[in-house]
Amino acid sequence: MWQLILTDLVGLWVVIDPIGTIPVFISVTKNLSAKQRRNTAFKAVAFAALILMFFLSVGQILLETLEISLLSFQITGGIILFLFALSMIFGDSKPQQEEQLELEAGVDCAVFPLAMPSIASPGAMLAVVVLTENNRYDIYSQMVTASAMMIVLLATLLLLLSAGWILRIIGKSGAGIISRVMGLILATVATEYILSGLKLYFQST
Repeated sequence: MWQLILTDLVGLWVVIDPIGTIPVFISVTKNLSAKQRRNTAFKAVAFAALILMFFLSVGQILLETLEISLLSFQITGGIILFLFALSMIFGDSKPQQEEQLELEAGVDCAVFPLAMPSIASPGAMLAVVVLTENNRYDIYSQMVTASAMMIVLLATLLLLLSAGWILRIIGKSGAGIISRVMGLILATVATEYILSGLKLYFQST
């Protein structure tokens, strides 16, 4: 049992990447108050948990019903993630007159890009479907995977709540630099999703 939990924890930690979410969180909440950042962190993790639980519970059934292969889902998710990464790299900084609009709409960033695709990334959604595949794992193993997922999400929440002091140290300019660097890394990860999906597709044909 402990080996299964440890395996799921390591695998889900890599694909959810709680530490990698911190720069994205800092970037999209840099104009929010401390209270708004806390609320955004809770909402982002809550939405991500709902998304991942949905895919864990009915993801395989939904994909099979729609006759969508896991490889197609992986490639599509990689493309979406790549497009978002480009917006992080090349997006212009908001001028002062737009900062208030960003502040008022700040709660929306809890859903996009934090809950999805940062926390509940295409890789994370794909992982929970694969780790709970009905043909390979029984209910007990699926419950273990769900528990491991919630532990990783809890760790993500704790890291996001502690991101405030990082923002105070690096400032808004530093957050902008981190955002662009993170966008480059995210684009690389997205490219890996696409290439690995294409490779497996051509190997299976």
